[in-house]
Order: sequence, then C-alpha cells, then structure tokens
Amino acid sequence: MHRYRSHTCAALRKSDVGTSVRLSGWVHRVRDHGGLLFIDLRDHYGLTQIVADPDSPAFKVAETVRGEWVIRVDGEVKARFADAVNANLDTGEIEIFAKEIEVLSTAKELPLPVFGEPDYPEDIRLKYRFLDLRRDTLHKNIMQRTKIIREMRRQMEDAGFTEFSTPILTASSPEGARDFLVPSRIHPGKFYALPQAPQQYKQLIMMSGFDRYFQIAPCFRDEDPRADRLPGEFYQLDLEMSFVEQDDVLATMEPVMRGVFETFAEGKPVTQKFRRIAYDEAMRKYGSDKPDLRNPIEMQDVSEHFRGSGFKVFAGILANDPKAQIWAIPAKTGGSRAFCDRMNAWAQGEGQPGLGYIFWRTENDKLDAAGPLAKNIGEERTEAIRTQMGLDAGDACFFVAGDPAKFVSFAGAARTRAGEELNLVDRERFELCWIVDFPFFEWDEDNKKIDFAHNPFSMPQGGIEALNGAEPLGIKAFQYDMVCNGFEIASGGIRNHLPDTMVKAFEMVGLSRETVEERFGGLYRAFQYGAPPHGGMAAGVDRVVMLLVGAKNLREITMFPMNQQAYDLLMAAPSEVGPTQLNELSLRVVAPKPKG
Repeated sequence: MHRYRSHTCAALRKSDVGTSVRLSGWVHRVRDHGGLLFIDLRDHYGLTQIVADPDSPAFKVAETVRGEWVIRVDGEVKARFADAVNANLDTGEIEIFAKEIEVLSTAKELPLPVFGEPDYPEDIRLKYRFLDLRRDTLHKNIMQRTKIIREMRRQMEDAGFTEFSTPILTASSPEGARDFLVPSRIHPGKFYALPQAPQQYKQLIMMSGFDRYFQIAPCFRDEDPRADRLPGEFYQLDLEMSFVEQDDVLATMEPVMRGVFETFAEGKPVTQKFRRIAYDEAMRKYGSDKPDLRNPIEMQDVSEHFRGSGFKVFAGILANDPKAQIWAIPAKTGGSRAFCDRMNAWAQGEGQPGLGYIFWRTENDKLDAAGPLAKNIGEERTEAIRTQMGLDAGDACFFVAGDPAKFVSFAGAARTRAGEELNLVDRERFELCWIVDFPFFEWDEDNKKIDFAHNPFSMPQGGIEALNGAEPLGIKAFQYDMVCNGFEIASGGIRNHLPDTMVKAFEMVGLSRETVEERFGGLYRAFQYGAPPHGGMAAGVDRVVMLLVGAKNLREITMFPMNQQAYDLLMAAPSEVGPTQLNELSLRVVAPKPKG
C-alpha cells in the first residue's frame, strides 16, 4: 500500500464497504460522542468521516489530535446506519473505522478559523493566506478559476487561435498607468518594465505572419487599487487577429465568451445575441459606459417639458446654458413620498443639492401627480412627462439638470441606486453587450490639452483624413468593450497599422515623430515592412471569474492577493533590500519628501 494513501478523502462509496484503506489529510474537526471519537478528515478532494472507538488501537492517538493536524489513517470502510447518512457529502454513506493513526504533523493554535465561513479581518486572512485557502468556499473558487481558464483556452483553440507567450521584461510604454520598473545590473542606470499588457508584442506577432494569437497573460500596473481590479498584477485573456474589421472580432469573440459563461452559469440565462450600444447612447441612457442591463431603467431627455416652465430653477438652467439639459430617471414602483425622500437624501449624501421628483398615485379614482415639481410645472407638462416615460400610478420619476458632461456620472449612479432600491435588477442572469464607437481623444483638463481617451494604438474612424480635418474631440475610434452586469470584462480595438496615421495621432497629443520612433521603435519599424490590418481585445480573467462564482471581491478568486495598500502581507513585499544589492544595480534610495 502507498505510504500515505490508497484513496483520496472524496473517493470512497458504499461499494467500497469491507475494504481496507489508507487516507491522509487535515483534521477538519473532532467530535466526542460519549467516548466514541469522530474525525472529519479533509484533503483537496473532499471529506471522509473517521470513527475511533475505545477498543481500537488507534483510539489513544485519536484522543490527541486537534484541528488542522495532518494525519494518516488506516482502517476499514463501513456503511453508516440509515439515520446517520449525510446526503450533503459525497462520502456520506460510509465511514472509516480506524485501526491505526499516524500524526504526520501538528498545528499550532490557529490565528483564524478554517471550519465554516466566518467573516474575519482581512489583514489576518491575507497574512495567513495558506490557512484561508483551506476554507471550502475559497478553495472551490480557486479550483473554479482554473476550470474557467481551461475553458477559455479550449474555446480559443476551437476558434482557430494559437497560444504564444510574450516577454515579461520589456520596455516602458504608456498604456494608461504607471509601469513597474526593473533595474538592470548589466546596463547600469537603465530599466526594464513589466508589461502593462502584451499590446505591442501581440501586434508584432501579427507583423510576423501569425494569424490568430492568444494567451492568458499576466499584466502589471503600478496604479492605485480599485474595487474591480487587484493592485499590482492581474490576468487577461489576450488575443489578436489579422485581416479583420471590427465586426469580425466581435463575431468571433461573442460565441467564445458566451460559451465560457454558459459552461459555468449553473443554469442562469446568458445573453444569446449581444446588443451593440454606441458609447454616446450608453452614456445617454445609462450614465455609464459599462451599464448593467439587468436594470431596466433608461434615462431620457425631457428638457422641452421644463423650458419656460413655472419651475424657475430648471427653466433658468436651460435658459442660461446652451449645453444644459434635463434628464429624467424613471422609477417603476417607486411612487411613494418615502422612497422619493430616501433618494433625495441619498443624492445630498453624494454632494448634490438633491433630486427633483414627481410621483403618481390614484386619488378618488383619478391619476394624480405629486411632488414640488408637479405643482410648479402644471398638469399638462407633468402628463407629457408621464406619457413620454411610460409611467403610471405607483411610479416615480427623478430629474437631474445642467451640463450632461458634468452630471452624467451622478445620473448613472442615481439610476443604479433606484434600480437596486426598488429591486428591479434581475440578479439571476448574465446580461452581456458590446459598447462601441468610443471617443478617440478626450480633453485633459489638468494639462489643458487633448489626450488619448483609451488605447493609443487604435485606428481612428475615418483614418488619417479624420485626424487632418475633423474636430479632434468628435473623432470616434474603432474601439469596443464587452460589458457584463455592470462590469467591463473586455476591451479591444482595430489597430492603427499605418505609420503615418500612427505618427499623426501621437502628434496631436504632443508627441513628435522622433518620440514615437524612440518609444515604439519595434512596432513603428515593423509597420514599415508590410503590416496586415489587425485587431483584437483582452478579457479580464479575474473579473470574469468573479462574476461566474458570484464573489463580491476579487481577492475571493485570487490565490495570493495583495491588500488594498498594494502590500503582500504573506511575503512582506515590497521590502527593503541591502546596500550590496543596491550597489550591484548602481542604485541608491532617496528618502521621500514629507507630505504637506
């Protein structure tokens, strides 16, 4: 028999009754039932109940074992009595009567519980992550992550893609975040950078004549932590295709991602045909470029109903600012003063003066509009708003006013808040869509200049003619995002493969031809020697896994994450290094200036 086990802790069934077996694992818990000891033994695969009675030679050792000790058990498989069968356990029809127990290693008193799913301080969980990972839910999440990645690979291979690896040590490149820099010992004073994404390399793969590339790529960005992205590093399903237009990429990747979701949706509906929503429309209807389409609320412009009305605040805003609009946020079933007051209080908590509202109710068998706005604008305008928004008795409508560019994010947050408060969001489905036609440039208020809105390597719609003649902030890009349930899960674009167009685009944000050649020398040089039209995208592995397992936090689907301060509590990184290492790298540490 094997030194440690003949079976795993999930393998034995009623058909094994009478068999002599050997198991090894962790002591999940110990229960004393009147002198009869029950030990739940756990390994990676599952749980098996061990029984030690006072007549067994294993009993003396069984009395000493404690939670999370690692033991080996030799024993005989026996059937449980009918009233003792555990239907929730794969091995619930059997138990092992122990004949011999060997302690393979002991465990100190635990700094956090492993049994159950307690809510425990995150700093302790991350410092003792090897214990945290023993918890059932987290363990299953990590295993599900590997299965999802395997399915991604299978789907990509079935779609004709080939997996290639790209370098980890590369050159610094502006991808929208700060690089992690790696000093070179061989080249003093010079630095490699960890890739923010394999962007240039995957384009160079297309230049090299490979048609469809993908990889599960590690990406590194030295940016402040965000709720939907881990600090430091993350993984993405990265891909690129040659001789394609935007529709080709979307048509190829839609079934791939739909297939991944359907495989792990556990019966929840998954969108079959993804809507394609222009960026401007998404911002206009949902106040976000990553809308949660499970929320049925769609905002509309109702400016004309307030222009010249008796509600002087809105009428004045419209009269004095040519950019001003009034947007309506319909709230089905929200037609009570209590709910409207809660929404108004929430808006004030967000730093806003409040939310104007109208709600409708039935009084004396007649539809009645209530609220301060209804009184000010009159019955005819109020009825016109109700008709436009498709509302009825028991419904409400909220209003935001001003320059949409300034209030759009707040309006989107109000839409989300209303949908969640009124339980309008269908949480038992995966709703996916494409957001297309992103702006190519945006205005950088801090530096008073235009800058790339997203990926600087995207092709502008209209090509170099648009760059030469159109108003820059009106130019759209062949760029697209995939969105699921309010999360951006993928982003991509058709690439700018023409050197003159590339140079012109960078010149418009203040970078000269010489700078482009210096910073993007490999890519720019490759464009001189026959560049195929190409495009691709990257899907965030971590976000996809988080959605599919129903986790609330990315740290619940990552094996060894950092905390929110980008610190690895388990390995104590980042850490100081000694003078010898610094000297080898021709570096010295300069103390940071005091803040303030």
